[in-house]
Amino acid sequence: MKSTWKKMLFVDGIFVYMIAAVLSVSYYREQTARTREGMPAFGGATEAEAGAAADPYREMGKRVALTFDDGPNPYYTEPLLAGLSERGVKATFFLLGKEVEKHPEIVEEIQKQGHIIGNHSYQHEQLSRLSDEAACGQVERTNELIHGITGEYPLYLRPPYGDWKDGLDCETIMIEVLWDVDPRDWATSDTAAVVKRVTGKVQDGDIILMHDASESSVKAALEVVDRLKAEGYQFVTVEELLLE
Repeated sequence: MKSTWKKMLFVDGIFVYMIAAVLSVSYYREQTARTREGMPAFGGATEAEAGAAADPYREMGKRVALTFDDGPNPYYTEPLLAGLSERGVKATFFLLGKEVEKHPEIVEEIQKQGHIIGNHSYQHEQLSRLSDEAACGQVERTNELIHGITGEYPLYLRPPYGDWKDGLDCETIMIEVLWDVDPRDWATSDTAAVVKRVTGKVQDGDIILMHDASESSVKAALEVVDRLKAEGYQFVTVEELLLE
């Protein structure tokens, strides 16, 4: 009986935490949108007054989250990790289950270096086109694979194509994370073009979508870090950007 109650309390605690997290994300996004548009922050403050009060991190500089989909990649993830480490940058990696199975040692390295690991489904299928059972299976199978390597279940989910299945009731409660800036780095080998697409659009509080699946993408990501750091940006994980 004691064991049963402990499990129930644990599950309830996780549920309350996730609800609070979702509300925090919603508040943060709406607050950011209002201040970007020059609207008063909640409570009637002016845009200038809203600055530090509504966003205590503003004093620390502009903040963005760099995210990578479709890994781990046996050729490009480790060079990317080395470049991020040299620059003192933490990122968020949304992993495919089928790649996690093939390259567990890279998953271990991602965790070891302090990056956030998220779920990107098992094999990059559009979840809205699958049955509920199949869609949940894509997510849950990947969660179990990541847990088996890291000892932790991922809290964050990025559905392929940003397309979650409405009304899907999986057992796993996760926070869906999409993006603000997509340079489509997977569609070109032109590093300079990718860098320009990011630096020309990014704003404070944005989530940048990239991939660790090609040499040009890795080069572009590291150049983006260098360029934006020079402009006063700080790189944080999705968790830091959305929940703190």
